[in-house]
Amino acid sequence: MSDSTSDPFAFADALGPAKVLHVYVPALGVRGVAVVDNVACGPAIGGVRLAPDVTALEAFRLARAMTYKSAAAGLAHGGGKSVLVGDPHMPTPEKERHIRAFACAIRDLTDYIPGPDMGTDEQCMAWIHDEIGRAAGLPEEIGGIPLDRLGATGVGLAVSAEVASDYCELPLRGARVVIQGYGNVGRHAARCLAERGAVLVAAADSSGTVTDAGGLDVSELDAWKEGGEPLARYPKGTKGSPDDVLDVDCDIWIPAARPDVLRADNVGRLQTRLVLQGANIPCTSEAEATLHERGVVVVPDFVANAGGLICAAAEYHGGSEAYAFEQIDAKIRANTDAVLREAQRSGAQPREAALHLARQRVERAATARRWHV
Repeated sequence: MSDSTSDPFAFADALGPAKVLHVYVPALGVRGVAVVDNVACGPAIGGVRLAPDVTALEAFRLARAMTYKSAAAGLAHGGGKSVLVGDPHMPTPEKERHIRAFACAIRDLTDYIPGPDMGTDEQCMAWIHDEIGRAAGLPEEIGGIPLDRLGATGVGLAVSAEVASDYCELPLRGARVVIQGYGNVGRHAARCLAERGAVLVAAADSSGTVTDAGGLDVSELDAWKEGGEPLARYPKGTKGSPDDVLDVDCDIWIPAARPDVLRADNVGRLQTRLVLQGANIPCTSEAEATLHERGVVVVPDFVANAGGLICAAAEYHGGSEAYAFEQIDAKIRANTDAVLREAQRSGAQPREAALHLARQRVERAATARRWHV
């Protein structure tokens, strides 16, 4: 967290970041960064990511992605993100101390609403809410909509797939799906796509890749993961390294793990027709450009994976579970179509069309603020 990427001014532009807070609690060894990128549309919502190798740069980039995601979804919120250095599998009492200490440190960032992310969950948000009185993605018992258990992000990815399939002439029934990052997002995306007739032919987690050209049983694979077992020990299918997930021929490829898994040096290995970005910033700009040149349809992260954010915003404003999922369907369906239609019309990459849409919304909202772009 001490490298040159911790300088917020190296990444500043007209949109933000609005605030950056570096956190260090030496008594507990807690280190992290909270970034409030932009609040033109309203208070920022963004997850708290817990991992041993997170960086300040990751926080800045993810916070900007959240700004665009909120704007593209038409939410009255801006974007933010926190990263916290640590082992997400640390003992629960130690994790609670870390999360509560981090919450206390961000207490005065009143225009930032934390939510769950990689390494954190509804219980973590309950601890944060107990400390500072604000969080999204809470347990049901204290008024939350369990977005991870219900699979809000995965549901949104399947909706986006329905729309995008028309733009690459790909029927979902029988479409071969590969998921890189078979966690909360990837598992629910697999389930929702299977319900639409798609076939999961490969999945990967940090332990390895499991492949079956005839189709993996999504229910069995879910039960295996829910039992805490890694895919490398799954008793069926062909096993490979985590990186082997890039080489499985498919129709739909879903990155649902960490940033920059698709890069200039490995994108040539990917053989697919549609990429649905389930993770935030999973592809470098060079990789996206290469896929676009090859005719692969790429639905950008802040359009395709906005389901969790839409659900969290609905919860924060007192909406019901039914309302949240109606909003996920309506907003992601409309935005995916708008972005891909404009990309098709102009010949631009879908990300360029999506960025234009999101920036327009942020800039219009900013004119109502005292300090505006």
